[in-house]
Amino acid sequence: MKTGKVFLVGAGPGDVRLITIKGMEAIQQAEVILYDRLANPKLLEFASNDCELIYCGKLPDRHILRQENINDLLVEKALEGKVVVRLKGGDPGVFGRVGEEAAALAQHQIPFEIVPGISSGIAAPLYAGIPVTHREHAESFAVVTAHDKSVDGKPMLDWEGLVRGVDTIAFYMGVANLPYICENLIAYGKPAATPVILIQWGTFGRQKTLLGTLTDISAKVLESGFSNPSIILVGEVISLREKISWFEKMPLYGRQILLARTGESVSGIAKEMMEKGADVIEFPKWKKINLPVELDSVSDYDKILFTSPESVDEFFKAVIEKGIDIRKIQAEFFGESSKSINALRERGFIAGLTKDMPQEGRLLVVGDKGEYEYADFLVTSKKVLDEQFLPIFQRMLEEADINTMVFPSAASVEVFITGLEECGIEVSALLKDVQVVCMGQRSKEAVEAAGLVINGMPDSPTKEALVEYLIQFGKA
Repeated sequence: MKTGKVFLVGAGPGDVRLITIKGMEAIQQAEVILYDRLANPKLLEFASNDCELIYCGKLPDRHILRQENINDLLVEKALEGKVVVRLKGGDPGVFGRVGEEAAALAQHQIPFEIVPGISSGIAAPLYAGIPVTHREHAESFAVVTAHDKSVDGKPMLDWEGLVRGVDTIAFYMGVANLPYICENLIAYGKPAATPVILIQWGTFGRQKTLLGTLTDISAKVLESGFSNPSIILVGEVISLREKISWFEKMPLYGRQILLARTGESVSGIAKEMMEKGADVIEFPKWKKINLPVELDSVSDYDKILFTSPESVDEFFKAVIEKGIDIRKIQAEFFGESSKSINALRERGFIAGLTKDMPQEGRLLVVGDKGEYEYADFLVTSKKVLDEQFLPIFQRMLEEADINTMVFPSAASVEVFITGLEECGIEVSALLKDVQVVCMGQRSKEAVEAAGLVINGMPDSPTKEALVEYLIQFGKA
């Protein structure tokens, strides 16, 4: 059997748009993805429907996968001839153990590539309005692990060298050791008034910051309950934040939105809200299953109606696979929407809308079954709930603090509630104290019929109007 290949990929700091093009290409071609907690799960939605997803973080019913087990899995899956992606938060070369994984692959002569990512220690400060270097404030920068393999887990560092030689220091995952870090920096000569900032969930819409000095930051952390995942940044360059903070000024910053959806892909509505600074979790995740298509009698029809652009693509794919001469299809083509008509036009066919379809003649409907009398139906595919994403969604909910719920259509309500039931989540409990917004009157009626309370809806059912509504009416 042919040996596969492994891509050791940096997912970036959190915002899915910060992954590299090469990293995204690796995800899209992957047959297996082993991913960490700090890699944004939304990136997994760009993988193929049949990609195997393996979580390497801690689950309730077992301990975290040990590094040796991860190495073994990478080797095992690659030796099965598969394209494997190891997806890590930030950059794989910065406290990502990529060297150990690459060595295991090299030992078994498995080809691999390392794909750099944007490191959290640089990106999180920038999203907090802080460049880690500045010619007037900081000429040097260091990233430091804030926990190690010492007996008590406290970092064994060259404190004197850090204080004397580095202007800006980024400590990774060190909230528990913060008092120890501050004590040592002061003891080795760092002024007690040196600014310190903690950045939690950097680059996400849920990003939070806590500002202090080496003297008081530990007490502030205790008081606020700040926790990992956080970057601890120390240095005078933090003073620039007052002038150039930008992300936290975005109109939907702080919005943690749950978006019900009926489609497979990341939606334009989600993209619009993310671009304004919101965190968006889409649920449920669907996948398409192609069905066997019988086309022996396709030339017998007078009219063929396509219910979606996808049905156009799937129909012609089946025509080509079965070797059917397209000239034998004498039917007139129609589309239920302008998108379907455009999909036909791209293939060289001029089609009409459903309302222009004549009553007489034999009709074939391609796509979802609708309310058409005296028609035959050709269902080329069906959507099913992607069960691989149910535990992923549960973890996303646990880490988020949802304050907004958006139902974009009437059809999204029932499938959302059904999906929640599959996760063992009761919808009214989830949406307690959450602002519920509907895109239009039909979705409002569907939400009310489900026994839920809505808080409002935009003036028109467009993504632009939705964003304006969310901006205007603030957080829940």
